[in-house]
Amino acid sequence: MKFNNIAYAMALSSTLSLSGTAIAGQDQHSYANLEQVVTTHVHLDLDINFDKKALEGFVEHTLSWQDQKSKQLILDTRDLEIDKIMYKTQNGVWHKASYKLAKRDRVKGSKLTINLNSQAKKVRIYYNSLPIASGLQWLTPVQTASKTQPFMYSQSQAIHARSWIPIQDTPSMRVTYSARIQTPEDIRAVMSADNSDVKIKDGDYRFNMPQAISPYLIAIGAGNLEYKEMSHQTAIYAEPTILDASIAEFSDTQVMIDKTNLMYGEYAWGRYDLLMLPPSFPFGGMENPRLSFITPTVVAGDKSLVSLIAHELAHSWSGNLVTNATWEDLWLNEGFTSYVENRIMEEVFGKDRAIMEQSLEVARLKEQLEKIDAADTILNLKLNGRDPDDAFSSVPYIKGQLFLLYLEQKFGREKFDVFVKQYFANYSFKSLNTAEFVDYLNENLINKFPGIVSSDKVNEWIYQPGLPADAPNPTSNVFKVVDINLQAWLNGSTKLDSLGSEQWTVHEWLHFINNLPRDISINSMKKIDAAFNLTQTTNAEIAFAWFMLAVGNGYQEVQPALDKHLTGIGRRKLIVPLYKALVKHNKKDWANKIYQNARSGYHPLAQGTIDALFK
Repeated sequence: MKFNNIAYAMALSSTLSLSGTAIAGQDQHSYANLEQVVTTHVHLDLDINFDKKALEGFVEHTLSWQDQKSKQLILDTRDLEIDKIMYKTQNGVWHKASYKLAKRDRVKGSKLTINLNSQAKKVRIYYNSLPIASGLQWLTPVQTASKTQPFMYSQSQAIHARSWIPIQDTPSMRVTYSARIQTPEDIRAVMSADNSDVKIKDGDYRFNMPQAISPYLIAIGAGNLEYKEMSHQTAIYAEPTILDASIAEFSDTQVMIDKTNLMYGEYAWGRYDLLMLPPSFPFGGMENPRLSFITPTVVAGDKSLVSLIAHELAHSWSGNLVTNATWEDLWLNEGFTSYVENRIMEEVFGKDRAIMEQSLEVARLKEQLEKIDAADTILNLKLNGRDPDDAFSSVPYIKGQLFLLYLEQKFGREKFDVFVKQYFANYSFKSLNTAEFVDYLNENLINKFPGIVSSDKVNEWIYQPGLPADAPNPTSNVFKVVDINLQAWLNGSTKLDSLGSEQWTVHEWLHFINNLPRDISINSMKKIDAAFNLTQTTNAEIAFAWFMLAVGNGYQEVQPALDKHLTGIGRRKLIVPLYKALVKHNKKDWANKIYQNARSGYHPLAQGTIDALFK
């Protein structure tokens, strides 16, 4: 997932291994009693009720008992209404079960304790979600691109699956799943599963996910969705208004898959399709297996932002195939994914572009490192009961990537590629924590090639704050030219029309804007805007960078465009910092007015963050 927030630091408990699934000795964010019983398969039978903004039906758990004396199943829930619970004995008879739904915890939700008279083979929970479900967003037709049908989608990472499924909501366990989903006849539903049954839009859809995944990767979407293939292995589901543009933008997806197969082993999930979500989607993307969820803000018309597709695809190896055991190990998902993403971009689009993208991300990381507490900059996080959504920042993504890049540079790409490919193979369909990874790293790389990288250096990267003094610092020769021309303009020795910007890529524009003096004069901003019309750019990333500079300098001319930007999209990375900047620079009332107009179209995760600014 592409995400922005604040991080914390930690060291972890050991794990137990069961049938290829790592089970955490303790996941502080789950009530599940995995030591006694584990769900091996989930079946969902749900109606999507747009009028009530609810999923209604049942979930059936197939159970594997680890403790022969236990007769209790504990599940994670949040804001669910439980109707009844039934269990099926070994002889096939269904019985009603007693249960207790505990008081809601602010972070973890409500513990659901199910008491059984015997060790059940299956348990069914009949329930419905509520409109306030943190893992679902319900959009009216007017809030969608096509304006014709309502839209609903899930966002289960990190612990939001429990808001629409009673489940053992921890990444340390894995389940297969199947589903029957019913919708109005003119609505198509899709899931992170085999979607071959949804080609005909009839309101009754069947799904099957044969590979075991962690619960946060169970995903659903439903709306006015059309379908078009890009290749034998890839397709796009999208509202008609954005389908063809998305096909053109992401036509290199198959090439990305083929290149990654050669580097890190065969893609394990069959198809790799994309679901284009409404602009309110709070993230860049979400790596749901077989069906990545994608923001329309990356449909720029020139493939300049397709690194996001490379990132979500990379999760098919790091995250989906090999998974962090708890959210305090997030860097194992996101650091590896950011590293693999950049390798994909290098293979498909060349080294210059890959280094430019690295350089921009590292600059963003360094900026964030200056703003957050030192303890929050440690890779091996310590959440101490905080919401795991707080774990998402540049630290697990980019510091994690830099650590792996450091290892690559020290050992050489040839040796490091062998290590990474074998790591993915050895932990395929398993979860692990940071301590286990360090053991694996020491055995298969550090000790195998002694005298290159010390264990102390590994520990510095993982357990110490900030960046080591010898951390890689990717530098783009292309950006050096931009810097020279920018400095010449600032010194008055050249004009704006002599910068050579006619051939600039998005990355060069971002570097240019981000390296303008933060106290640049209003007059200079007017000149830049007159020359390049940045206020009216249709590229969401460039607009964000320009608006951030404008807000900080009081450049009022951006206000109409900024209003449109904040109202038209819900991607947290592109709106939350702008709201914060507006509040900081004495535009709170104006920002609040925009927010109240836009709020109903934002995802609950974005609402929660921005609500706090205006309390």
